Amino acid sequence: MRYVHHAGRRGCELLSGRRYRLELTSEQAAQCQEFAAVCRAVWNTGLEQRREYRRRGAWMNYVPQAAELAEAKREHEWLRAAPSHVLQQTLRDLDRACREHGTFAVRWRSRIRWAPSFRFPAGDRIAVERLGRKWGRARLPKLGWVRFRWSRPLGGQIRSVTVSCKSGYWFISFLVEDSENTPERHAMPGTAVGIDRGVKSAVVTSDGACHDREFITPGEAVRYRRLQQRLARQKKGSASRRRTVAAMGRIMRHVTDRRTDFCARTAHHIVQRNALVVLEDLRIRNMTASAKGTVDKPGRQVRQKAGLNRAILGKGWHRLELALTSAARHTGTQVVKVDPAYTSMSCHACRHTAPENRESQAVFRCRACGHRDLADVNAAKNIKAAGLAVSACGDLGTGRSMKQEPGGRVTGRPPSEGKPRPSGRGDAKIRT
Repeated sequence: MRYVHHAGRRGCELLSGRRYRLELTSEQAAQCQEFAAVCRAVWNTGLEQRREYRRRGAWMNYVPQAAELAEAKREHEWLRAAPSHVLQQTLRDLDRACREHGTFAVRWRSRIRWAPSFRFPAGDRIAVERLGRKWGRARLPKLGWVRFRWSRPLGGQIRSVTVSCKSGYWFISFLVEDSENTPERHAMPGTAVGIDRGVKSAVVTSDGACHDREFITPGEAVRYRRLQQRLARQKKGSASRRRTVAAMGRIMRHVTDRRTDFCARTAHHIVQRNALVVLEDLRIRNMTASAKGTVDKPGRQVRQKAGLNRAILGKGWHRLELALTSAARHTGTQVVKVDPAYTSMSCHACRHTAPENRESQAVFRCRACGHRDLADVNAAKNIKAAGLAVSACGDLGTGRSMKQEPGGRVTGRPPSEGKPRPSGRGDAKIRT
């Protein structure tokens, strides 16, 4: 499984992730749980300290917190259970999160909801050996040799190692430096594709291809719903409730793995054949916000909106975007995001824009020229045209200057119609 560490640039070396399933002894599993608990306590304490400083109008960053951590380890023995560089890396991650998102926007790490994990930043301290065709082992500080399932070669120099727990299983992830570089030029220059992400079909491309699959089987859906009903009747904090939550997590682990595999395969298929991939710049977090409202102003159609939110999140729109960005580093593909406004209402043939053009979820028929097409395919063609116009302007950033308005661009207010702009971004997504 491959993960993105940073966006690759032309001619730079690539960092990729390799994740394997661990086979820990009971003592090693207990140690990993202890390491993760200490890291969670350091994170929460450091976050509370930063917030307290901000309330007083002062600042706190990594350097003084690392010095205070060293002093606290002399007083509190339980802090010495985890390796020092692991705790320092936790503070570095906290510092980065606060800088990127804001101190009061960073979340606490809850004992119940947070998945245990910790990272060894020094890859030169990690030794890896292959034991056979199916097994390997790695030597981690204070853990010793740990066995893992050798499903693929590492393929590079180790930069860091992350140990995490998911649905009761422990995994080890190696961040390795590949020997390959991002190509200066795609193997098929001049090719381009627009992608429309929907709920009925996860991915529809401008060339008419449809990529979709079921991530949860009917049997798993029935079992998961029964577990949800059982969970609603159980007492919080009880052992039976923890077993139910664990059973639900095992089902969702399979669903998540299938979704990740689908996104990775689809992204690889698309970037291998296209030098330019155009996506809508969707605000998925805003699109999947709850419609409950407040006590004074309750929301409308809350259950319908909740079902739409589950459908959007179930298709993995953001995961596909990450997979495309990661796979594009290996082929030299450019990934461009364009404004999604009016892509579902505009005719690709004559550029006429009207809500009536969209007859149904599946059918698009232009009221001006009579052009008929699949609705998602027509939207994907509009997305591709907008991306080609942006690329022709030479500015591939989503926050480009407003003075550069490419000809034939789909986004913005159509001059001939004068219709009001739809509320929210991604108007095409609410109907899919």
